[in-house]
Amino acid sequence: MKIKEIRVYRGRNVYSHRPVIKMTVDIEGEEIPTKDIPGFNETLLNLLPGLKKHTCSYGYEGGFAKRLEEGTYLPHVTEHIILELQNVLGYDVKFGRARNVEGSLYNVIFEYSLEECGIRAAKLAVDLVNKLIRGEKIDLEEKLEKISNIIAEVELGPSTMAIKMEALKRGIPVTRVGNGSILRLGYGKYQKIIEGTISQNTSCIAVDIASDKILTKKILKDHGLPVPEGDVAYNEEEAISIAEELGYPVVIKPYNGNQGKGVHLNISNREEVVIAYRNAKNYSDLVMVEKQIRGRHYRVLVVGEKVVAVAERIPAHVIGDGVHTVKELIEIENKNPLRGNGHEKPLTKITVDAVSKMVLQKQGLTLDDVPRKGRKVFLRESANLSTGGIAIDRTDEIHPHNIEIAVRAAKAIGLDIAGIDITMEDIRKPLSATNGAIIEINASPGIRMHHYPSKGKPRNVAKAIVDMLFPKGSKATIPIVSITGTNGKTTVTRMVAHILKTYGYTVGMTTTDGIYIDDKCIYKGDNTGPKSARTCLADKNIDAAVLETARGGILREGLGYDLADVGVITNISEDHLGIDGINTLEDLAFVKALVVEAVKDDGYSVLNADDPMTPYLAKKAKGKIIYFSMYDNNLTVKRHIENGGIAVYVKEGVIVIANGQIVPVVRIEEIPATLGGKVLHNIENSLAAIAASYGVKVPINIIAKGIKTFYPDTTHNPGRFNLFNIGSFRVLVDYGHNVEGIKKVIEAARKLDANRLIGVIGVPGDRMDSSIFKVGEVCGGGFDFIYIKEDEDLRGRKQGEVAKILEEGAIKGGMDKKNIKIILKETEALKAAMHSAEAGDLIVVFYEKYEPLVKVIEEFVKNRQIKNMEDENKVRAYP
Repeated sequence: MKIKEIRVYRGRNVYSHRPVIKMTVDIEGEEIPTKDIPGFNETLLNLLPGLKKHTCSYGYEGGFAKRLEEGTYLPHVTEHIILELQNVLGYDVKFGRARNVEGSLYNVIFEYSLEECGIRAAKLAVDLVNKLIRGEKIDLEEKLEKISNIIAEVELGPSTMAIKMEALKRGIPVTRVGNGSILRLGYGKYQKIIEGTISQNTSCIAVDIASDKILTKKILKDHGLPVPEGDVAYNEEEAISIAEELGYPVVIKPYNGNQGKGVHLNISNREEVVIAYRNAKNYSDLVMVEKQIRGRHYRVLVVGEKVVAVAERIPAHVIGDGVHTVKELIEIENKNPLRGNGHEKPLTKITVDAVSKMVLQKQGLTLDDVPRKGRKVFLRESANLSTGGIAIDRTDEIHPHNIEIAVRAAKAIGLDIAGIDITMEDIRKPLSATNGAIIEINASPGIRMHHYPSKGKPRNVAKAIVDMLFPKGSKATIPIVSITGTNGKTTVTRMVAHILKTYGYTVGMTTTDGIYIDDKCIYKGDNTGPKSARTCLADKNIDAAVLETARGGILREGLGYDLADVGVITNISEDHLGIDGINTLEDLAFVKALVVEAVKDDGYSVLNADDPMTPYLAKKAKGKIIYFSMYDNNLTVKRHIENGGIAVYVKEGVIVIANGQIVPVVRIEEIPATLGGKVLHNIENSLAAIAASYGVKVPINIIAKGIKTFYPDTTHNPGRFNLFNIGSFRVLVDYGHNVEGIKKVIEAARKLDANRLIGVIGVPGDRMDSSIFKVGEVCGGGFDFIYIKEDEDLRGRKQGEVAKILEEGAIKGGMDKKNIKIILKETEALKAAMHSAEAGDLIVVFYEKYEPLVKVIEEFVKNRQIKNMEDENKVRAYP
């Protein structure tokens, strides 16, 4: 079995509303049932015993094992192995599918939690299956260990993960920025950025102060807060001098260290001072020597001027059993499933280094000694969890006076989230200079000790942080309108964006021609996929987003947003069939239905009641449905209104909204995009736009104002039914590229009182021959003369191939061959049409690239004006 492709779907997708990976594999020959492969089933279940619990198609535990026994196909087995490998690595994933694509190709689709884990599990699963088929051995434990090490590097730590999960629980979209600990919570102007526990509101100066222990200590002292006595040592001799002046025991630590690195406590003589100084010097140029404060180590967490959690931290240690050596006890403790590398788990593994050996020496022990039963053997003196320490919750015990001191300390430094480290005998008693001190303040405090204390009640610090960033009643996201369909989606997108802008919103918009922020194009080109949506939503200036969402992007990667307030499907008709496994209208509807499936519970799905595929889409739609229709007697609309639903439709030349009562919005003849009601498809587009705008609660008078000021020109709707007057004739430029779209444009063009209708036609080369032929047939019956051109991007076709099919279709549609001219280059075809145009002609050009055609038209007008001036001058010169 060979992997052909791996594709990651990070957003909601056609397979699942959770992130999935699609791996295409080639089984490279005849399918072999698992029961016919010697030793396959037995070896597999021994390697991954968790597979015995998989239910599979039988719906009960052991179902998959039964399928193995009966003989199932290898891609199906691979799917289950991938899921189980992820389970073994600590991720609770269940969804999977394996489906034949064609011949020996299969798609294996599976849920993932961490992308790097999912991809590596997939590759390992294929390797495992291949080795089992060949009867080769595989060291699965070693390979899983390698993946586990990679995961530890890229997975979010417990603190960041807790914040992410709390935000999701509140319905706040979360985007991980890069592979570090930076999260974007929310969309648009309401989004907040947080890195670990440093929020976007955290002052940069405050972080710098907290990182400088000397400066922190001075500021706290200036605020009358108790801190240890001490000074900075610039060399070993100064360290010894300061220690002896303070009196032993002392603490030696780097002035700008973190996680307890280089910190030495209970230093009691000159020799220990030198060793500790040299170690601390490895972490910082400056070294601090302070008086040792006796007592327990507490971490007080302040969030937004409130103490939300308190933990007593106990340094890394093991308990003697009278049997095992210290080294063996450490190894046993590190097998605790709660312990991992770095911050991957609630506790960190205990490491053995020079510091731990020195701490053991102080206790009269070495790694090879066997402590008596019950003896507590410390491996560290600093109580950081990152060096293997544990935490006990003391939140309910802290004295009110100490709460006040902690909050004052955080405010003195300027931190909105702060970890205040206090050493004192008992947190239940007031802190004073005689019984304790503030040791340091942390600007990015870890919160796993509070979420996962070794003893005591877990404290949901992540909730406090999210609540601080998004106080009750505040917004985390912006109105999102997502628009798809076969025809009209670009125009509807632009109409909705214009209406929202009329309402006062700063709008982010993605379309086939670019990403726009407040009408300014920040990125040109087709931007209707998930990456473009994410780019738009990440902009901090916007307070509304209107996203054109094309079929291609959905199939490639899924959606680029979580849930929309309004999802719109304009219509479903033949387009792109035969591509990416989409062969029927039902297939196409299934893909586009994702837009109305991913709608908020209190949002709206806008559907075309005149479209035959709408009953299918309505079954999948979420939120409430708003139907739109060209007809007031549409049966679907009438029933919907009777049942208390909302509908937008045309009644006696007026677009109305029915929602308990019938409210007129705008007369059709007042909508510029309809050219006085002649352009029927823009009436339909206006209905969809009005429905979507109503769904995001834009007042009806504003909707009317917006739709009445949206023009079919190069400013508001470039490339969509743009009409250019060229003196005695006109040119109509449109993006019609499928049968229904072209048919509607021709129908509208025939109402524009032209003497002759001339078509400049072409179709993308990736369409099926039958679709291209139909376009030619429609054009042959609709135009008086045709220029056939081809796209620059032939999409796998030979030059002239598409043109030939179009010509055959046009002749079938009734066009005389002498009225057909083939000019393959788009701009040259338009030039020829304009130069041959007669007075009263209307040239309709269906373009591939818009701007070059507009340039051709502008140059033609300019040249004609120059010629007219020259002719006029000649007349004046020779009367």
